[in-house]
Amino acid sequence: MNLFKSPDLGNRGFARPMFGVRGMVPWARACACLAVTVVLAGNAQNTPTPPGGPLRMDKADLSGPANQAPDPNAQMQMHDQQAKQKDLSAANEERKRQIAEDSANLLKLATELKAEVDKTSKDTLSLNVIRKAGAIERLAHDVKEKMKLSAGAN
Repeated sequence: MNLFKSPDLGNRGFARPMFGVRGMVPWARACACLAVTVVLAGNAQNTPTPPGGPLRMDKADLSGPANQAPDPNAQMQMHDQQAKQKDLSAANEERKRQIAEDSANLLKLATELKAEVDKTSKDTLSLNVIRKAGAIERLAHDVKEKMKLSAGAN
């Protein structure tokens, strides 16, 4: 048997070994597949187990600190914190309500001022118009300060 000339090529003169991926002898191919399978199986068995051993699904471990009721001091602190949060939320809602109320009042005063200014001549302003403008300025400043505040903000 000639190892360098393929019987299917005839006498064309192409030198090619009989061994290779396609020309491999069937028993050699079977041995190579077996070797790959053994290596992969060995690697699969050597995977590390999680700390604490393999996972058990038959029995739950309920003794951990996450499953225990908090001590009375922690319960009191949580209750106080929740009550404080409710108070802060109520204070913020009240502040928002006041801002909306003051804004509506500001709009009303501004339209009244515009109507009064439109009635006067361009050279004269009444004392009432000046007072109303001062009231609008104070109210606008108060609304601005309320908008900056937020109860419980850091």
